[in-house]
Amino acid sequence: MRNLKCKSRGFTMIELLIVIAVLGILAVAVLSAINPIEQINRGRDTASRSDAEQLLSAIDRYNAVQGLWPWQDTASDEASVSWGQVTTTYPTGSSCTMLQNLGANPDIACSGTDEIKAAFVTRITSAKSNALFIEYGGATGNSVYVCFNPQSGSFKKEADARCTGAKPDDYPATACGSCPTTSLGKNDNCICLP
Repeated sequence: MRNLKCKSRGFTMIELLIVIAVLGILAVAVLSAINPIEQINRGRDTASRSDAEQLLSAIDRYNAVQGLWPWQDTASDEASVSWGQVTTTYPTGSSCTMLQNLGANPDIACSGTDEIKAAFVTRITSAKSNALFIEYGGATGNSVYVCFNPQSGSFKKEADARCTGAKPDDYPATACGSCPTTSLGKNDNCICLP
């Protein structure tokens, strides 16, 4: 009877190997369900969407206060802006970019309304940041669109659904089928806000 009690106190090597194998299978299943690369890409896309929303808000505030768009120097300048990267969008005949007009620029002769902070400009102009693009038709009722190239599967599906479904008349044509690949994303369709 004493020998039976001693033998039942521990695990055999085979039992331990089976438990380790089951834990390994569960770990692989959880990692494949979570897909860490997809999660990282989704986080980047969420950051790009947030940046686009902040930029649109700054553009609207600038327009409400100045009576102009940040790519205009005077009311007689063209109100529309053709598809372009927000970092290189210049007002007609100006040496100041749209971002300089929206930011605080004490050292240069730009309007610098402080609608966006220098840290925001640094972040969206970084090589690690997903490029933002802008387009505005200029007609009454048109929307200002800020777009980015999605990286995650879920955001790509959203962009594809927007481009294949019903979209506004002033929706940027470049956003569907020929979204620039200069940014981090590799899809053919951009996500455009609003």
